Amino acid sequence: MLRYLFLEIVLPLLVFLFLRSVLGNLFGSRNKAPRPEAAPALPTVIAGGELKKDPVCGTYVSAALSVTRTVNGEMVHFCSKECRDKYRAA
Repeated sequence: MLRYLFLEIVLPLLVFLFLRSVLGNLFGSRNKAPRPEAAPALPTVIAGGELKKDPVCGTYVSAALSVTRTVNGEMVHFCSKECRDKYRAA
């Protein structure tokens, strides 16, 4: 009775689980999506504060995070270096 139980049920079950594990490792990795990498840390934004309007594109930007340039003794705020350079060229 025990020999029948082992040969007919337990042994085939163990072989099936072993083959499933081996074949799953060989072929299953192709179907899995790659793990997402950790997102880069976003810059810390100061809550509140004064907003300034970029004279080139019209975007409002925090005065604390803006790119600045002094023009005729007045501080001008830009949203990016590209806008600052466009203003400089104009």
